Amino acid sequence: MIEQIHLWQEEPILAHGNITLSATIELPNQSRFNLWYSVPEEYNRLLSPNCDPFVVAIILFAMKQRVNLAVRGAVSPSLLRNLTEFQIAWHCWHPQLYQLIDIAAEVEAELPINSSNATIAAFSGGVDSCFTVWQHQTGNNGRLKRPIDAGLMVGGFDIPLEKPAVFAAAAAKSKTMLASLGVELILMKTNFRQLPVNWEDAFGTAIASSMMLLQGGYRTGLIGSSAIYSALLIPYGSNPITDPLLSSHNFEIIHDAAGFDRLDKIRELAQWPEALENLRVCWEGDSASALAELRQDSNCGKCEKCVRTILGFRLQGIPLPACFPQDITDAQILALRGIKEDQLTELDPILAAAKAAKIQDSWVKALETTINRNRQIAQLQSWKTQLKQRLPPKLLTWWQQRIR
Repeated sequence: MIEQIHLWQEEPILAHGNITLSATIELPNQSRFNLWYSVPEEYNRLLSPNCDPFVVAIILFAMKQRVNLAVRGAVSPSLLRNLTEFQIAWHCWHPQLYQLIDIAAEVEAELPINSSNATIAAFSGGVDSCFTVWQHQTGNNGRLKRPIDAGLMVGGFDIPLEKPAVFAAAAAKSKTMLASLGVELILMKTNFRQLPVNWEDAFGTAIASSMMLLQGGYRTGLIGSSAIYSALLIPYGSNPITDPLLSSHNFEIIHDAAGFDRLDKIRELAQWPEALENLRVCWEGDSASALAELRQDSNCGKCEKCVRTILGFRLQGIPLPACFPQDITDAQILALRGIKEDQLTELDPILAAAKAAKIQDSWVKALETTINRNRQIAQLQSWKTQLKQRLPPKLLTWWQQRIR
């Protein structure tokens, strides 16, 4: 018998004003995992009647397990077709990690087309998701405009399930921003991050599956771009190549606003007062503070992402937004360590724009020093890794002793 992962959807559970949809995932060794999503019961009518959201959610997990997926329920054939191409892309990017698999469903049937044509957008309260909502609601994107009916914010993604008070505080800020544009905020919770998959690879499928769970009320789901087309990071969990391949005939996933870089987005958001007051770009919180848990819903003002965003506003002559506790110093810029290459590529345009504008302020030199230092450290680490892979064990031991 061919080894398979089995997936079946459980009966919805209504408790404490929330309705929970879940699926059981059984591995070939018969161990089981229950993947669940929970929303307020008022959204019961919007929930998907088939297994599409759960198949999207675990596609990378199943590919990583290198076994076929058997779904005990209904799946849209259009989604299965798109997921075939989705698999090919991720297998090409990571052939050793993700294996092509077959997905077989008990029933293959398309859902009736949703006549409402409503649109929902993933919304975390950060620059990318805020920009997507702002552009579509103001019509600044011309023919690409899709009036957004709701934003979806998910607990259990960047804010752990174990911190409900933090999520509630962050959600309150998101609600304020969306309400100013006439957009509803829907809150959801999930244990998706307990799946043993790389979040950097899987966050696109996590977002898509969450929105698809509400396909009973929405026809389109928007995922705000992380990078501009000219600086795409591939592979990356959310991208304009594979995000649309998470669509079905009934529910379309759109990778939105990849024609804009972060500086473009910040310039536009400066026109949105509620965003300047409530923008949340930081996932770290102030870990050095005893009040870190209470402040994780806010921006620490110190991490690379906070520094990058503050400099984006500063570069364009925009006063420090109220969402940041304080401005940054040159010393804080110079103190940044362990910056990864994808983060450096976000800092590069800020430095390039500052030089093009002939800005002579000291922060520009501090930023250039930080970028160069971190890139050199990253290159050295890369060389060390390559040497470890290529040198014979005895020579590697000798080399390691010499560089200590």
